[in-house]
Amino acid sequence: MSKVLLAFSGGLDTSYCARYLAVDLGMEVHTVIVDTGGFSEQELSQIESRAHACGVASHTTLHRTHELFDLVLRHCIAGNVLKNDTYPLSVSAERVVQAMAIAAHARSIGATHLAHGSTGAGNDQIRFDVIFRIMTPDLTVLTPIRDQRLSRDAEILYLLKHGVEGDWTKATYSINQGIWGTTIGGRETLTSHEPLPDNAWPSSIHPKHHADASQVVQLHFDKGLPTRLDGEALDPVVLLRRLNDIGSRWHIGRDMHVGDTILGIKGRVAFEAPAALMTIKAHHALEKHALTKWQLNLKDQLSLWYGQLLHEGQFLEPAMRSIEAFFDNTQQCVSGDVTLRLAEGTFSIDGITSPHDLMRSSFATYGEENRAWSGDDAKGFSIISALATSLWSSVNGDRS
Repeated sequence: MSKVLLAFSGGLDTSYCARYLAVDLGMEVHTVIVDTGGFSEQELSQIESRAHACGVASHTTLHRTHELFDLVLRHCIAGNVLKNDTYPLSVSAERVVQAMAIAAHARSIGATHLAHGSTGAGNDQIRFDVIFRIMTPDLTVLTPIRDQRLSRDAEILYLLKHGVEGDWTKATYSINQGIWGTTIGGRETLTSHEPLPDNAWPSSIHPKHHADASQVVQLHFDKGLPTRLDGEALDPVVLLRRLNDIGSRWHIGRDMHVGDTILGIKGRVAFEAPAALMTIKAHHALEKHALTKWQLNLKDQLSLWYGQLLHEGQFLEPAMRSIEAFFDNTQQCVSGDVTLRLAEGTFSIDGITSPHDLMRSSFATYGEENRAWSGDDAKGFSIISALATSLWSSVNGDRS
C-alpha cells in the first residue's frame, strides 16, 4: 500500500484530503503539522484529534520555532528585509521552514507520496512544491484541492458521507499567526480600497491609549542579533514573543501589503507584525550608525533579492547562502542599544548607543565644522567629484 504524508492544518481542505486519499485512493495516510510559533498546545491537541477523526494512520507535531529564527528570521533582521518596504514576509518565512521539515519527516517514515491542501490560486502551493521537488524529487506530490477545484459545500458533503463531522462554518477572516506576524485575509482584502475593520485586527482586544501616552523600550543587539529587552537577556524567540505582546497592547504593526504573487497576479493582505517591524527598524537604525555607506548601499540591494527569493519559495537556492554570508560579515560591528518610543498605533526611534558608532565629533560635526581635513581639501574633492559630469557636458553640450 502506498504511504502518503499529508501536511495537515485540521481545516476543511486538509480534512477532505485526508479522507479522500484514504478512501478514494486507498492510501495509508499519515499527517503532520509543523508549529513555527503560531499554535497553542490546546490548538495542536484539537488538530491531532481532528486528524484521528479523519482515520489517519498517525499524526505528528513538529516544533520548529527556533529553527525558523535560526534559519530565516535572523537573516531577515540582518538584511532589514521588508517586501515592498512594507511587509516582513511573515508567511513566506514560515512556509519554507515547514516545507523542509515535512520533506525530512517524509523520508523518516518511508513515505512514497507527499500531499498538501493548497489551492491553485495562492503562493503556498509553489513554496511547498518547490521545496518538495528539491528535497524529495522521487516522491509524487498530490494536491486534491488544487486538482479537483471543489466547492466548500462539496467537501463538507463528502466528509459527512464518510463519517467526519465538524463545525465547517467558514470564518469571516482567514488568519495565519506566528512570531513574525499575523496575516489577515477577508472580504476587504479582496478589494483595492476597503480597510480592515478595527475588530478584525488581533490587537483589538486591548483598549486604546490616550493620545499623549507613550512607553519607552530598549532593544540590545549583539552582532546584529536581538539579545536583550529592557536590559533582560532573553532567548530570541522569547524576546520576539514578548515584543509582540508589548506592541500589540499599543496596536502597533498594522498595515496592508499589496504585491505581486508568485503566479504574477496582484494580491492584498492585512498584517499585524509589531515585533518584526520594531526589531527591523531598530536594527536598521543601529546599522546606519555602525556601517559604512557602501556596506549599507550594497545591503539594500541584496535585501531586495533575499526578500524576493524567500517570497517565491527559493530558500534553498545557493544564492541565498551567499547573501546570508555577506549579511553575517556586515554584522560584526552591529552591537549596541536602541531606544524605541511606543505610542498609540505607532513607534519611533529615540536614538542608539554603540561602541561602534561612526558619528564621531573628533572627525567632524555634520553641517558645522571639520577637523580631519582642511578647506582646501574639500575644494579639491568637489573639483574631482564634478570631473566626469563636467567632461560629459563639455563634449555634448546642454541636452537637458
